[in-house]
Amino acid sequence: MGSPLPSGTKLDRYEIISQLGADGMGEVYLAEDTRLHRRIALKILPTEVASHHDRMRRFTQEATAAASLNHPNIAHIYETGEAEAQPNPWLVNRQS
Repeated sequence: MGSPLPSGTKLDRYEIISQLGADGMGEVYLAEDTRLHRRIALKILPTEVASHHDRMRRFTQEATAAASLNHPNIAHIYETGEAEAQPNPWLVNRQS
């Protein structure tokens, strides 16, 4: 995906605080949900995943399945989305 997003970058209602990690499945950031005033983990998918129809379908299925679960050892999915400023899809979940 290139260089990490700098602190203060805004994607929709999320403001980047810092990068938590990165791997082949994307970059994860600590961010602030400016609407609900809570810290979240924001995972941005790499272009290689976002541009592949079957991988995006699987991503959406997995996010939907995970969002239906309620267990203390499973991160709660708040939403998936994308913004004009960041065309790659993202996944938002509870920051642990």
